[in-house]
Amino acid sequence: RLAADQGGANAQFSLAQCYMLGTGVAQNDAEAMRWSRLAAVQGYAKAQLNLGVCYVRGTGVAKDDAEAV
Repeated sequence: RLAADQGGANAQFSLAQCYMLGTGVAQNDAEAMRWSRLAAVQGYAKAQLNLGVCYVRGTGVAKDDAEAV
């Protein structure tokens, strides 16, 4: 969490995955999206892919095919 709070994209993505799956934290799709977005804007490809998938499925955000691309 500390590395994620300090802006590490890999740590932010890892924390997003924890929230998405409920691993070590309460499962929370909105929080997962928040951390994924922080990593994605830094150019972290896995986070960018994750955001796209979540927008396609409507997981943690409103379904939005245009935003997914």
